[in-house]
Amino acid sequence: MTPRKSRHYILVLPSIFTTGNLFCGFFAIINSFSHHFEKASFAIFFAGLFDVLDGRVARMTQTQSKFGVEYDSIADVVSFGLAPAVLTYVWVLEPYGRLGWAGSFFFAACGALRLARFNTISSELPKSYFVGLPIPAAANMVAATFLAYDELQFPYVDYVMLAAMFLLGSLMVSTVRFRSFKDFDLRHPRSFFYLVMVVLVFVAFAWKYEVAWAVLIGLYIAWGPLREGLSWLRRLNSKSPAGETTNREKTGGS
Repeated sequence: MTPRKSRHYILVLPSIFTTGNLFCGFFAIINSFSHHFEKASFAIFFAGLFDVLDGRVARMTQTQSKFGVEYDSIADVVSFGLAPAVLTYVWVLEPYGRLGWAGSFFFAACGALRLARFNTISSELPKSYFVGLPIPAAANMVAATFLAYDELQFPYVDYVMLAAMFLLGSLMVSTVRFRSFKDFDLRHPRSFFYLVMVVLVFVAFAWKYEVAWAVLIGLYIAWGPLREGLSWLRRLNSKSPAGETTNREKTGGS
């Protein structure tokens, strides 16, 4: 194989995973219309795996390209924007009429806006966090909620999902920072603690993966606004009169 042909082969490789992502999103939509919501939920989950792999493969083979970025965004809109919106609408929001499809459309539109903003500013941001809730996390929250409901049958799921469409959509277009884990270092002093946490996650999934999946993603989503709120309180406290008095005492000022 000549170097030129080999290069073409490597360029196609990340797009194969992106196509897998797109296929899973399409599969989820078809199964949602057929009321096979469990299949649709798992398809969204596997779309997330393909989405992770296409980026990893592109970086490992040094084949990042503008085409790949655009193709990946298109696939993400289908798999993580339209698919969970359609799933939620057909599952519980259809009886709400216009309000139901408005909530689903709001989720899908905010997901598309979030992706467009990410493509615009991603090169200016550090690798440690995302600005706004990543759309795969929002989509997986929807899929995980259905699986948890299928297992637990908790009440008022229609109200929960209607609120979730607007809440998740708002978080996607917000400026709240969410951890990306792209800078995760296995040589970190707390690596053993992280290993223990991973073991606990596996135990939870072995016990009830439907519930564990929803809880894990829910904690990730909740931690972003909570951390922002705590940071805001710390800044407010540092600017308070008591804080200013303490600073003057430390510096000996009057």
